[in-house]
Amino acid sequence: MVDKVRVCILRVGGTNCDIETKAALDDFVGVDPEIVHINHIGRDRDLMDYDALVIPGGFSYGDHIRAGVVFAKRIITTLSEELRMFVEEERPVLGICNGFQVLIEAGFLPGFEGPSEFPTAALAINESVKYECRWVHLRNENEGKCIFTRELGKGENVFLPVAHKEGRFIFPRKLQDEFLERLLINDQLVFQYSNEQGDPAEGRYPENPNGSFHDIAGICDPTGTILGLMPHPERAYYGWQRPDWTGHKNMLNHADGRVIFESLVEYLLKNS
Repeated sequence: MVDKVRVCILRVGGTNCDIETKAALDDFVGVDPEIVHINHIGRDRDLMDYDALVIPGGFSYGDHIRAGVVFAKRIITTLSEELRMFVEEERPVLGICNGFQVLIEAGFLPGFEGPSEFPTAALAINESVKYECRWVHLRNENEGKCIFTRELGKGENVFLPVAHKEGRFIFPRKLQDEFLERLLINDQLVFQYSNEQGDPAEGRYPENPNGSFHDIAGICDPTGTILGLMPHPERAYYGWQRPDWTGHKNMLNHADGRVIFESLVEYLLKNS
């Protein structure tokens, strides 16, 4: 086993959740997270020197054109070969909020047949047509394929914040039923928006904050090593980050977001 597993937290102009993501990963023994600007990859940094990749949240390139698309095109044009090799070796990739948008735009999710040349899904403008910043409940729908939720039981509920204007998950209307069935058959559905009791939101606002099809909040690829989700686990890592922390008789050390990083770290250490 190596001394430490290395995690690349990839940032560009407009990324603003990289420091919180690093702080979460710094909390684990045996993990060496590094924030790397994309300009350094191929110059003084090699993507293949890392064991996992995180594309954190923010507003990359000011969400010019649409959220995540410029960052995605930058990855495709400058890192395509390295990232495809990274994915083929099933090294974990986590996309949070803007990172989820990037993975969708770059064709790595849902990835039914592997990375696609063109996007097969989209994260559209919220049905409320406004920026939604609120805490939401999520139900884990994965049966165990996704390596990022293996510390969560099927049907378990977690409480995380969202902060986005373009988070409404959709498929092409003519293909949405077919693609949903493929998600379910492949065990690629990971998180659905739910109420506090863990029942599906069924499109109800604000439980479903953006109007996502089938209440989808997060999906993985067919290997389970690529996860994209709109809520922010790094903003719900410590107990004091919860909005209701003052109401707890005994202060919680950690909040629900920790389980995402814990699952990743357990996977990396086991396979290092």
